[in-house]
Amino acid sequence: MQKLQYESSWDKTLSNKDRKIIEGIFLETSLLNQNRIQFTSLWQAMNHKGELLVTVLVHNFSHQDCSFMNKKLRYMENNEIIAEHTFTLPSLIVQPETSMPWTFIFPVEVLKCHGSLENGRLECLDAM
Repeated sequence: MQKLQYESSWDKTLSNKDRKIIEGIFLETSLLNQNRIQFTSLWQAMNHKGELLVTVLVHNFSHQDCSFMNKKLRYMENNEIIAEHTFTLPSLIVQPETSMPWTFIFPVEVLKCHGSLENGRLECLDAM
């Protein structure tokens, strides 16, 4: 059965409001019984450095750990590529049958254009 897990720094700093939003989205999506990795968008923003922050729930519906070592991700809006970047995140390991919120930070130099930051989706271009 799929479970929701927070990385320790998230667990300590997440506001009650955001926690309730994440838990509500988790309850809506955790019933999908897929044998793969999926992303559910939570929110997108630009930080003070001009970097794109894409926060998602990473759903690992498989029976194996999922790591993000040299994984190429793409952020899309309305079928338009906004950013692509290869992530190496040794601290991000999503256990089997687990969902975890995470923010992927796309550096300013990989932005292909500026999006609306609405209705975006994250895709993995590498096999997971």
